[in-house]
Amino acid sequence: MPWKNTDSRYSTMSIALHWLMLVLLVVVYAAIEFRGIFPKGSGGRTLIKELHFMFGLTVFVLVWLRLFARTLGVAPKIVPAPPQWQALLATLMHVALYVFMIGMPIFGWLIVSAEGHSVLFYGIELPPLIGENKDLAKQIEGWHVLGGTIGYWLIGLHAIAGLYHHYFMRDNTMMRMMPKR
Repeated sequence: MPWKNTDSRYSTMSIALHWLMLVLLVVVYAAIEFRGIFPKGSGGRTLIKELHFMFGLTVFVLVWLRLFARTLGVAPKIVPAPPQWQALLATLMHVALYVFMIGMPIFGWLIVSAEGHSVLFYGIELPPLIGENKDLAKQIEGWHVLGGTIGYWLIGLHAIAGLYHHYFMRDNTMMRMMPKR
């Protein structure tokens, strides 16, 4: 398993983390969107919310591994090279995605802490980040919901950009992150 990026493609670890985190983000979004199928206070609703918390925190842990993986080797070159404005937009998009993957789990942890609940992470009870404060929890939840909406757009635009580069620009942008066949 190549641990370092090459000039032509990302490392196996980077590729695996990229696609694993996509799956985790889909599960995180699905969990929170489908919690409404269970009545408030039910065991099913509690379980689905705990899955949302747990997988959100899993994204938080894995994003640091991804950032570390980015430091291993050079970033694969895009061939043919895109215009400078596209490269700048791509950099800004990646920064926004990393801020999203770091910030959203922290907001979630702050909400649960401020609500006075414990945060479970694969059976381990994590310490609260702040003391109980229901009003602050509601305020942070508003930011978290806004961040979730922004995340939909970021992820969607990221996917559209990859498809655009593959099918219209006909460069290797998307293939650099695809598993080997």
